[in-house]
Amino acid sequence: MSLGTQVYTWLRGELIGTDEFGNRYYRSGKSPLWGRDRRWVMYKGLPEASMVPPEWHSWLHHTTASPLTEPAIQVRSWQKEHVPNLSGTPDAYHPKGHILEGGKRARATGDYEPWTPE
Repeated sequence: MSLGTQVYTWLRGELIGTDEFGNRYYRSGKSPLWGRDRRWVMYKGLPEASMVPPEWHSWLHHTTASPLTEPAIQVRSWQKEHVPNLSGTPDAYHPKGHILEGGKRARATGDYEPWTPE
């Protein structure tokens, strides 16, 4: 977070809540912008937008007037746990044949025919 964001948060920010990742969510109702209050998140650690869970994403983008309540965010049996974007990290997905996975893949079979110039 920048120094400007910290100062603005101290002066005008109203803490609304936190999520399971430790991110803190604020709003400023004193100076509405285009008729809506300003909402923002102070990330714990590196600022990464994929670290915002869906229930807080809807509040940040004014889809809901207030953060979703506990009954509204109950996890269904078919839902997976929220995972942030892991691209560019050691935990990123690498398919078979990727250089970081050994660089070897099974030979193509079936109807695949490589193009060869004449």
